[in-house]
Amino acid sequence: MQLTVAGHRCCLSTGGRPFDPACSRWLPLLLIHGAANDRDAWQQVAGGLAAAGCAVLVPDLPGHGLSSGPPLRSIEALADWLVRLLDAAAVEQAILVGHSMGSLIALECAARHPQRVHRLALLGTSAPMPVAEVLLSCAAAHPDSVLRMMNEYSLTQRFQLTGGTGHGIWGPGVTLAIMRRSPPGTLAIDLANCNHYVRGLEAAARVACPTLLLVACRDRMTPRRNLPALQSALRQVLRAEIPDCGHAMMNEQPQAVVEHLLNFLVSPANAAGQAR
Repeated sequence: MQLTVAGHRCCLSTGGRPFDPACSRWLPLLLIHGAANDRDAWQQVAGGLAAAGCAVLVPDLPGHGLSSGPPLRSIEALADWLVRLLDAAAVEQAILVGHSMGSLIALECAARHPQRVHRLALLGTSAPMPVAEVLLSCAAAHPDSVLRMMNEYSLTQRFQLTGGTGHGIWGPGVTLAIMRRSPPGTLAIDLANCNHYVRGLEAAARVACPTLLLVACRDRMTPRRNLPALQSALRQVLRAEIPDCGHAMMNEQPQAVVEHLLNFLVSPANAAGQAR
């Protein structure tokens, strides 16, 4: 599927089924990928959600995957771009699901454009989301070394050793291959966007819609110690955890991600309280 957003081509997947919100029990789900990734990071999760009857949109962000135009250079700009995407797709209101950098984009969008966001799911998130200076400097000069390091830290050792549960599929190779096909310079821009976004807690305090925090218990990229402040700032928050799972949860345990998202969709809005 292709749309024109802000004058540039945006390529999207729809979970293997036609995008038809009229046939869904829920509002459309917009899945937002993380740094140096594209829509294929969501492939298994998007397919599971579509099979469950969800209307799913999974875009390549500008300058990522097959979407044209330059990568945008701030979380705020990307948040406003999401609204333009919703306009292009004729979607008045959506459920935003963001992973890692995508979670920051979704959070900022929900704060800036509350009338467009019905529910919010933040996966593998942290606010703030600082990036080590050595990674920022190496991302431009030696991007592949940073990608390999990110891949290693995004997955549990068990998953790396076993290769996942798919027959003939090496899971760690999938995540690395997706990141490696990012256009030159994209990684450095994405990591800088994460590092420079410092208003996450302020944005969270402005979010009124029900919010899911989905945590991978062995996430080494966005450690759990950064979550309490974010969780406290959100007004209506549910927290769920996936045991024995790393940051790249959509690859490592996609079925668990699907189940938690579906449970969140059917939970009453007023049931989202402070989970400690």
